[in-house]
Amino acid sequence: MERNHMRRQVALMRQSLFDQGYVDEQFIQLEELQDEANPNFVEEVVTLYYSDSTRLLSNIQQALEKTLDFNKLDSYMHQFNGSSTSIGAKKVKAECTVFRDYCKAANGEGCMRSFQQVKKEHATLKKKLEAYFHQARQAGPIETASRPK
Repeated sequence: MERNHMRRQVALMRQSLFDQGYVDEQFIQLEELQDEANPNFVEEVVTLYYSDSTRLLSNIQQALEKTLDFNKLDSYMHQFNGSSTSIGAKKVKAECTVFRDYCKAANGEGCMRSFQQVKKEHATLKKKLEAYFHQARQAGPIETASRPK
């Protein structure tokens, strides 16, 4: 009974990620690649994303602190946006678009402000996904190996 309650909690947490706009359909596509042979696939992909994205955010931070090369900033954010797209990080992607718009307008102040929002959404999503994966691990594997199509 306890395990069923935990699984319902995991399902509710997952649904809230979508309802609150933190993740999009790409997240579902990642989940569809997860199977018995690779039961932690999504968590592993997200862990790699956070490892890689931390480096990209550091590059952007350094570029913002030096002379504002809007082409370089846009290029870094383009890479970061691509990584965010790959895991379905919906709010992060939206903030990346705002940042890139400021780059195109050569607006340094706008870049600085929107970068703070990018970092905020990135950190918020990380906390939410860590809690979700932690809860999912505690609930254990679901007996049904395949999902309804």
